[in-house]
Amino acid sequence: MYVYIMANENNTTLYVGVTNNLIRRVWEHKNDIIEGFSSKYKVHKLVYFEIYEDEISAISREKQLKLFRKIKKIDLICRFNPNWNDLYDSITK
Repeated sequence: MYVYIMANENNTTLYVGVTNNLIRRVWEHKNDIIEGFSSKYKVHKLVYFEIYEDEISAISREKQLKLFRKIKKIDLICRFNPNWNDLYDSITK
């Protein structure tokens, strides 16, 4: 299971999600497959993710991250991915 954060092109809008297939889910975000927040705000860059062994832990962490203020999410991303690179290519290799 994965908890992840997507960002728009300017890194001003963030989306926190959970999935059992990170490659598929990020591809869906990038291609606006599912209507909603992520397609509306074009959050197409994978900037952060965590891996969990079980669904309960992942969902718990997702809920925790969603409660974080934006500045705390930004700090988390900056420590993990200082240049805010799109990590999609690194997970598909």
